[in-house]
Amino acid sequence: MKIIIAMDSLKGSVSASLACDIIRDSLLAVHRDLSIVVIPMADGGEGTAKTLLKIRDGEWVSHNVMGPLPIQTVEAGYAWFENRAEALVEMASASGTTLLKPEELNPFNTTTYGTGQLVGHALERELQKLLLAVGGSATVDGGVGMAMALGWQFLDIHGNAIGYGGRHLEQIATIIPSENPGAPAVEVLCDVDNPLCGKTGAAHIFGPQKGATPDMVDQLDAGLHHLADCVEKERGKKIDIPGAGAAGGLAAGAMAFLDAELVSGIETIISVNGLKDEIQNADWIITGEGRFDAQSLHGKVVSGIVNLAQETKTQVAIIAGSTQISEQQYKQWGIEIVLSCQKEDMTTEYAIEHSETLLRNTTRDLAEHYLKLP
Repeated sequence: MKIIIAMDSLKGSVSASLACDIIRDSLLAVHRDLSIVVIPMADGGEGTAKTLLKIRDGEWVSHNVMGPLPIQTVEAGYAWFENRAEALVEMASASGTTLLKPEELNPFNTTTYGTGQLVGHALERELQKLLLAVGGSATVDGGVGMAMALGWQFLDIHGNAIGYGGRHLEQIATIIPSENPGAPAVEVLCDVDNPLCGKTGAAHIFGPQKGATPDMVDQLDAGLHHLADCVEKERGKKIDIPGAGAAGGLAAGAMAFLDAELVSGIETIISVNGLKDEIQNADWIITGEGRFDAQSLHGKVVSGIVNLAQETKTQVAIIAGSTQISEQQYKQWGIEIVLSCQKEDMTTEYAIEHSETLLRNTTRDLAEHYLKLP
């Protein structure tokens, strides 16, 4: 029996590579004769840079930048692939939620300025393409902070520069383009298909995860609407499109200020990591992430793998940190089994603290009761 292990990270606890290794070792502890292929996954979110660095010959370039809060300095960086003249900036390393304590999460105050500093540093090289992985953000600033770091000016009605963070978007009266050289071809690796604004947009869907109250969500959404109107008026670009809501609208900002194209992060990874070839004769593929919910089936690792598995009639099993989808829902997508590491009587804090042990135990459960191994 051939099994592919293609896990995303369990955000905040287990990397994609470690998750794959734990599942492989746990399966082999039950049945040593399995043929197992390990392919760590990413979708444009946290861990995308590490995944691509393993696939391609590249190096990690460290660079100190502003963190999600203007008072922070963090050691971030980007992946540089000299043989391809490409750089991949993973915004989570500079502007991600994992850089903040829970009580610090507040999209009124958080900024993508540090991500812009990484982009600027990468642009000092002779690039042919810039990839921007935008998942895992702590921000809802529409990419305005990133643009500020690249020399763009956003002025209020009095001609003063607006402040950092999503609370200031409604104050924008004038946008002055940067005088710095523009970027080469830019692709945003999106892990969601949400638009910038509205009930399914960046503020309403992702704002609460980043610390926004209901009143803050409404104000942030109004700010993103205002930003989109300003960009269309002054730049002639429509940025409220599917995918533009990724990373609190950073994807939209990349379109507006870097002339970026939005692409599927998971499809980009699948196109280069050999999964399409390996799955052709696989019996099972095991995938998963930290939280398996409705969003997982729209632009995330799981959705890309499920779509590919349907083409090859490969059975899909999911192991997730926690699950929010019913059996009826996941069966409709052709998923055979979903197992959660977090049990009903566990707190989230306990599950995260014991994530590796729980992942081992859940995999053994999968192997012994569900995979029908020989």
